[in-house]
Amino acid sequence: MIKQITSPQNPLIKHFVQLKEKSRQRKKTGQFLIEGKRELSLAIKGGYQIETLLFYPDLFSESEAKAMSRYGIEIIEISQEVFQKLAHRDTTEGVIAVVKSKRHLLEDLKLSNKNPLILVAEAPEKPGNVGALLRTADAANVDAVIIANPKSDLYNPNIIRSSVGCVFTTQIAMANTTEAIEFLKHYHFNIYSAILQDSEPYNTQDYTLPTAIVVGTEATGLTQAWRDAATQNISIPMQGIIDSMNVSVAAGILIFEAKRQRDFK
Repeated sequence: MIKQITSPQNPLIKHFVQLKEKSRQRKKTGQFLIEGKRELSLAIKGGYQIETLLFYPDLFSESEAKAMSRYGIEIIEISQEVFQKLAHRDTTEGVIAVVKSKRHLLEDLKLSNKNPLILVAEAPEKPGNVGALLRTADAANVDAVIIANPKSDLYNPNIIRSSVGCVFTTQIAMANTTEAIEFLKHYHFNIYSAILQDSEPYNTQDYTLPTAIVVGTEATGLTQAWRDAATQNISIPMQGIIDSMNVSVAAGILIFEAKRQRDFK
C-alpha cells in the first residue's frame, strides 16, 4: 500500500519542510531532501541511503514510484499543494526524496589512484560557488574534493541544484585547514596554492605527481597557513583590469592544466 498525504499541515510534511529550509535541522537529524530524477539517480549511484520517496502523480507516475520500492524505500503519494510546499525548483519532475547524510571525513577518502589529484577549496561561502566547484571537479574526474573551513552546509538545496547532483558522486571531505594540510602532507602531496603573493605562473609547474590544487575565496583568498604549506604558490596571469576571477573558473583552469600534463606524461 502506498501512503497518501494531501495536507501541508501534516506533521511529517512539516518535518520535511524544516529539512528543506534549515541547516540546523539537517545536521540534527542527519537527513536532507533531494528533488528530480537525475539527482535521485545520482544519489543512488553515489551509495546514498534513500529513506522516503514522495511523488506527485501528475508529474511522476505511480509505476515509477513503485519501482523504487525494491530499494526498501517508503513511498508516499502527495498532493500538488504538498509538492509545491516541498519543491525547491519549479522544474522538478514531481519527485522528492528524504536521504540520509554521509559523514564526509578525511579518513573516509579512498584514493585508489596511485597518483591522485585533489581539489581543495578553503571557506567557500556561496552555495552556488560550491556547486560550481563540484561540477568542475566532476568534469575533470578528480580523485576527491576537500572543503577546508566550510561555511555552507553541503546539503544546502542550492549546492545540490548548482552541482547538478555531482555532490552525490564526488568524493568530498570536510575538515579545518590544519587537518587538511596534515592529511595532504601525510600522503606526500605537492600542494599548489592559488595565491598572488610570491607566486609562479600556474603553467610553469609540474602536476604529474600526487597533487592538491588549493583555491580560496574571491574576496580574501587563502589564509596564511596555505601559503606556508605550499610546495609552490601559483597564479593565473590576468590580462584585464581586475586581478581576480570566479573561483570555479580559476579552479577549472588549474585542474585542467594538471590533467593536460598527466595525459601527455
